[in-house]
Amino acid sequence: MWSEDAMSRTAVRLDPQQRADALREMTREPLDVLVIGGGVVGAGAALDAATRGLRVGLVEARDYAAGTSSRSSKLVHGGLRYLEQLDFGLVREALRERSLILNRLCPHLARPVPFLYPLTHRVWERFYVGSGVLLYDTLGGRHGVPSHRHLTRRQALREFPSLRKDALVGAIQYYDGQVDDARHTMMLARTAADYGAHVATSARVTGFLREGDRVTGARVLDLESGEQVEVEARQTINAAGVWTDDIQDMVGGRGQINVRASKGVHIVVPRDRIRSQTGIISRTEKSVLFIIPWDSHWIIGTTDTDWELDLAHPAASRSDVDYLLDHANALLQTPLTHEDVVGVYAGLRPLLSGESDDTSQLSREHAVVSPVAGLVMVAGGKYTTYRVMAKDAVDAVVHSLPRKVPPCCTDTIPLVGAEGWAAAWNSREQLAEESGLHLARIEHLLRRYGSLIGEVLALVAERPELGEPLPGAPSYLRAEACYAAQAEGALHLDDILTRRTRISIEATDRGVSAAEDVAALVAPVLGWSDEQAKNEVEHYRARVAAEIDSQQQPDDHTADAARLGAADVRMGRSA
Repeated sequence: MWSEDAMSRTAVRLDPQQRADALREMTREPLDVLVIGGGVVGAGAALDAATRGLRVGLVEARDYAAGTSSRSSKLVHGGLRYLEQLDFGLVREALRERSLILNRLCPHLARPVPFLYPLTHRVWERFYVGSGVLLYDTLGGRHGVPSHRHLTRRQALREFPSLRKDALVGAIQYYDGQVDDARHTMMLARTAADYGAHVATSARVTGFLREGDRVTGARVLDLESGEQVEVEARQTINAAGVWTDDIQDMVGGRGQINVRASKGVHIVVPRDRIRSQTGIISRTEKSVLFIIPWDSHWIIGTTDTDWELDLAHPAASRSDVDYLLDHANALLQTPLTHEDVVGVYAGLRPLLSGESDDTSQLSREHAVVSPVAGLVMVAGGKYTTYRVMAKDAVDAVVHSLPRKVPPCCTDTIPLVGAEGWAAAWNSREQLAEESGLHLARIEHLLRRYGSLIGEVLALVAERPELGEPLPGAPSYLRAEACYAAQAEGALHLDDILTRRTRISIEATDRGVSAAEDVAALVAPVLGWSDEQAKNEVEHYRARVAAEIDSQQQPDDHTADAARLGAADVRMGRSA
């Protein structure tokens, strides 16, 4: 029976003991490759190197996907707008990666999503846009998503009833892919660990080890214990994203890569505020507006503005939210208001600096350079092409290793939870009957855990109370909070409410009412005292209050100051 098989499907558990073991193993003997950064590219590089048979370590200062990789538009796409820039190579590459993600690497986390492109001119625009979308479909090989189709205005309004009738004369519908970016990045790291990589969060690089001019590893501060360790490595990959320049400073100043941070803000509104079966994409004067279906919500984004303030916690201002509401309302029959917004998040794109003063014109291609011997840096790119960036970074280090290293094989390596996904999905009614959970609940769990769903259901079978939803967050079970700490590397309350789940942007109170329950559930797993659990809840509530305050501020500087009013829970201690 599938349920018995599901219960036996396991993967390496990212729990506190695994983290301690990983840090110890990293110091036991020199690594072949040390990866700095637990975003999608760093996690991808760790998986790439581990599946080539190398001894690999990954260190991340905060949490997996804590930066840019949890704050995207949640899309895997080729970049339709790059066709207009005639960047066919970038689009073709991204569409190939989209197909891999949807069909082979993580079908449990990704799915096709439809979009309307409204037309406002009757003849030439349909031909112009239609030709571009036809090319987009052709370059993508039409693998994993349906082909585009032309719609009259009446047909478009049937697909998107909330659309203003005067906002279009017709439309083109096409498909791209959607992925939960934070869970995907964590699953990448967990898969890397499954193949032998030593991975650890709350592990901040404070300096490099050197032999002459050569980098031979890094000094790493364990932010949980305050202990400083030295990790020796034959080669080091810096995949720190918007922190690339800071890492370069540690090795003697700026090098061949200069990264410029561009802020992208998204807002989240409940699904019932917009009646539609499809997303929508529209041009704005500064960027592209997406209205994206996201389970029981819509994600609306994005902005594209220069950011030179705090990199760890980029703040969305009221002007950012107003910008998104104004442009969305230009398309919608019933305007959205600030009261409709239940979540806001801001992320920083690590763009390669160029001559343009406009961040929307900077390159989304990536670069791999070696500023000093023993250190390779990778930056730029886009979420969809993370695997290519990781491959190029590992390719750049293997020639300096003392033995022949096999080529990249990550295009054939499914992430944990993907193996057996189709069988698990086909057995969802049986799983619902045997677990006593509603079918919709099982489908939600399958799209988050894939064939590892049995590990979550086992918690519910052992403790039936874990089958109840969390307070204020009915989409998520109490068991999911426990599982995040037991198997998914969550060390703090913020990790669970913001990245392992999306409670912080989906719940009307941003997760405040769930905080105490989650802290109580995970305290035994994470070894928290009552005082530590209370401190975690206070930190989270302060963070939510600071974010809400920042979103009332008129500009970036005042928003940044408000957001920094809440301390980071990972403050660390001096070594």
